[in-house]
Amino acid sequence: MTTQPARPERSGPETASVMDVSPFKPSLVKAVFRDVTPMHVSRSAAWAAASVTRTVLTEIIDGARRAAAAEARKKLIPGDLLSAIDRNVELEVGTKWYDHSPTFQGLTGVLYDAEGVIVPSRKRSRSRKPSAVVGAHRFEAGVKKLLRSQRATAVPAMVRDLDGIASVFLTDLARDAALVVREGGVKRFGTVTLVMSGEPAPPPFLKDSLRAPSTRRGDGRTIGREDILAATTIQLFGGNLRQRALTEARKATQNTSVG
Repeated sequence: MTTQPARPERSGPETASVMDVSPFKPSLVKAVFRDVTPMHVSRSAAWAAASVTRTVLTEIIDGARRAAAAEARKKLIPGDLLSAIDRNVELEVGTKWYDHSPTFQGLTGVLYDAEGVIVPSRKRSRSRKPSAVVGAHRFEAGVKKLLRSQRATAVPAMVRDLDGIASVFLTDLARDAALVVREGGVKRFGTVTLVMSGEPAPPPFLKDSLRAPSTRRGDGRTIGREDILAATTIQLFGGNLRQRALTEARKATQNTSVG
């Protein structure tokens, strides 16, 4: 009787495939990009965008879990989302969603026009044109999968907010990636360094590539992985979350073909 070699087991994010770790499928990512730009999106770009979105949502969920734990709760509620953002300003992403969610009412303040008249809140659009808000429901399955992977549960309103934030963030990421392609690189951006009161500021990074403009290589019709990474540096202004998202995206696309 011959013994068959044992199959190697997958364990942890280091050895898991991209399909195992990303709750947002490339087909969904490309659908969002098609709403924004007619440019072709490479496979590695789609995986990178999915990875960045996953990293952002994971950090938000983690912050919300800590807020819930402080009140001895396991199920996440919208208030935990507000607490997570309040504790970590880096998590304030997908802000266009804030105008459409009851969770954020009163957080963004009252808007006034040039004459000083209060601008009424936005009503739900009846336009047939796809948008980040209209298409937010597309992310529900991925959000629920991500919550399960983090051993977290959330009320429907919290899932709705995570849907909306993911949709708006990925839509903005697509717009910035298309801008990077059109302009041939990133012209300007910076990094926000968070420092606790009374603590000295950390020394500047001498070799921080995020602080210098970048020059793009490649044709002007395809959004590639590097364009997604460049767009990430625009969307994420906090150094910690930004660097984590870039690292995870590079790791996730190491063995992904460009096509």
